[in-house]
Amino acid sequence: MLTNKGKYGLKALTHLAGLPVGRTAQSVEIATANNIPKKFLDAILGELRVAGIVSTKKGKGGGYRLARAPALISVGAAVRVLDGPLAPIGCASRKSYRPCADCHDIRTCTVRLMMLEVRDVSARVLDHTSLEDMCRKPSEMDGLTYEI
Repeated sequence: MLTNKGKYGLKALTHLAGLPVGRTAQSVEIATANNIPKKFLDAILGELRVAGIVSTKKGKGGGYRLARAPALISVGAAVRVLDGPLAPIGCASRKSYRPCADCHDIRTCTVRLMMLEVRDVSARVLDHTSLEDMCRKPSEMDGLTYEI
């Protein structure tokens, strides 16, 4: 499940994606426009900056902006930075695998097998959706489908 941190991060990123090229936004502007607690947003933007998804500009006209074009930033990358692995349980994670203490055989565990499928479908959708895609008007997204 997407946490508030992930949700607020995506809202902030889509806010930045909607800005004219070269323009920046102050965190207070982003927070106010998206009903996000400013202190929490500052921490989120800091993580996104360290990950190279957003950059900052100092001085007059300074603030936050996307580090690259919205079409080049996947939603999956942002969610992983903010919320960690996409797998719903540790034993279904590719990068952060953790075995379950109560599992006797991971090859036949029906819960793990189902969660592997959930992880794969989630990753496919999130990794093939860019910030630019997210910013489309709802009417333009009606026909948007994902190969599953």
